Amino acid sequence: MKIDDIARLAGVSKSAVSLALNNKAGVSEATRQHILEISRQNGYIPRTFKSNKVAPKNNTLIRFIACKNVDIVTEHYESQPFFNELIHHLMSYAGEQGHTLVISSVSVQNLNKEIETLESEQSSAGILLLGTNLTADMIESVLSVHKNVVVMDTCLEQVDASIVGINNYLGGYQAGRFLLGQGYKSIGYVQSDVRIVNFIKRKQGFEAALKEGGLQLEDKLTYYMNPMSVVSQPSFKAEIEQIKANSKAEQLPEAIFCENDYMAISAIKTFQELGIKVPEEVAVMGFDNIFEAEIISPELTTIQVKKDVMAKTAMDVLLQKVNHADASHRSNQAEPSHVINDGINVQVYVNTEVIVRKSTSLKEV
Repeated sequence: MKIDDIARLAGVSKSAVSLALNNKAGVSEATRQHILEISRQNGYIPRTFKSNKVAPKNNTLIRFIACKNVDIVTEHYESQPFFNELIHHLMSYAGEQGHTLVISSVSVQNLNKEIETLESEQSSAGILLLGTNLTADMIESVLSVHKNVVVMDTCLEQVDASIVGINNYLGGYQAGRFLLGQGYKSIGYVQSDVRIVNFIKRKQGFEAALKEGGLQLEDKLTYYMNPMSVVSQPSFKAEIEQIKANSKAEQLPEAIFCENDYMAISAIKTFQELGIKVPEEVAVMGFDNIFEAEIISPELTTIQVKKDVMAKTAMDVLLQKVNHADASHRSNQAEPSHVINDGINVQVYVNTEVIVRKSTSLKEV
């Protein structure tokens, strides 16, 4: 592994990596710890690591676990903008609180066994479980492995677990209301060909907004894409080409909403390849507000997911669980002191907001 690789994974510059690895001033302590942890997790241990200052006495080891598959949380998920930013915020907040965050990846197929192995090798006080691509049964099985678990980035109301996720229904609803408010009457929908609960909730919210506006989502204006590709996708391109070739029979929608920013960026690139102007001929809207949303031309109108708030909230909920468990253990030998969190599971969904950029424009009503 090289400094370039560490910088990419950590989401920082090469100079920041150099400063952190050489224990020099110029980066915050949170960033330094983030870079060192990324280095260690990927087998790069600098000479300065052992000489780094001693962790605070209240240091707690927290494990972040991603369950990899081929569809959403891929082999190199940590380099994907959404997950990279989420991990960065978790690392930073853990460091600010004087705790150590260890990043671990396991396969979906051997979920419990691999987590048990990780915990036997290095036990943690609690687990932050990335639930993006997990079913209710998978999550419930993990709850039997560790007593302190908080699930992130999913919406599973039927599971008795602590969950911190996105208010996906609200985000989809906000997208629908925004496009209607801009004066669009013909609105298309780009749907992931991999279905997870986050996407399902987004679609439900979007359809509810259209219904309130007197519209419905038409099958002929619903398109399908791979959710993790930012290049022009052949199947979508073929559909759009066919519409252009038969313009008398059907027309392109005035605007499309995509279930995430990857698909929205892919759609913009497809339209550009076909000479279709965005937003003059088709407006495009995404979901997540990843870094690339500001780089693509035109810049992408999207739904903001507050990843920093998600990270802080999830860490706070988990640390409350850890503190409650510690207090309960001490109460076996003495009178219990007042404990703020009684160990009850909570589900928190962080609200979203519309970020308006140049891929949409106000139409004349």
